[in-house]
Amino acid sequence: MKKIIILACLCSTLVACENVEKKAALKLAEARAAFEAGNYNEAKMQIDSIKILYPKAFDTRRQGIYLMQEVELKEQQKTLGYLDSMLTVKQQEFEAIKSKFVLEKDTAYQRIGHYLVPAQVIERNLHRSFLRFQTDETGVVSLTSIYCGSYNIHHTAVKVTAPDGNFTETSVSRDSYETTDLGEYIEKADYKLGEDGGVIAFVAANKDKNLRVDYKGERSYTTHMLPADRQAASDIYELGKTLSAITEIKKNIEEANLKIQFIQKKMTERKTETK
Repeated sequence: MKKIIILACLCSTLVACENVEKKAALKLAEARAAFEAGNYNEAKMQIDSIKILYPKAFDTRRQGIYLMQEVELKEQQKTLGYLDSMLTVKQQEFEAIKSKFVLEKDTAYQRIGHYLVPAQVIERNLHRSFLRFQTDETGVVSLTSIYCGSYNIHHTAVKVTAPDGNFTETSVSRDSYETTDLGEYIEKADYKLGEDGGVIAFVAANKDKNLRVDYKGERSYTTHMLPADRQAASDIYELGKTLSAITEIKKNIEEANLKIQFIQKKMTERKTETK
């Protein structure tokens, strides 16, 4: 009697396992159909559901893992194709405007150079107090407040005000220095985009207005921005966005290639194991 009961239990277990595998196989078939149709999110959802609904369907779950690798590979390849096309577009945008800027870069010690508009290069602006705008080759935009005068004001921030009273102000610069040259006192303070209190974007948005600049230091100093300086802010701001987009796309392309290599390695290892 005991033997009959044991055999019955075994049969029931085998039938149950067989039913589980069949149900799981249906899910796997749905996942494969979604994959072949290019619906990768649906395919991944169906594969994940097998593990949740049929945790003991070991054979099907293993096949699901293999299919997931195929899905992720195709997904990354599709992403890579999109990124490559976007990179081409952004690089064409850059080439179309590049001639408007000057690249200052000493390859002997600089890995990354800076773009400026020709009107703001140092040689053309000696003995002048003004705001200089630049972006590095990766798209990091910054401004430098430059003061030249007969005495020090020890400034570490600037405030820019529009005719309607709207204004914005930088935080205290983390990178400032002072020097003298033949009796002239020269001060410079740098502010990166994001740490500039919105000054760069404010000037770019108000390039057609007469903007006042107040240097904030131990002594007060006020000047007004020339139209060329306001235009420089706008041009550099736009160039920075283009270069930043290129940098981000290149980073994403690199990540996508690394993921593809990882997946392909796993697929190769699996094929080796099954031989």
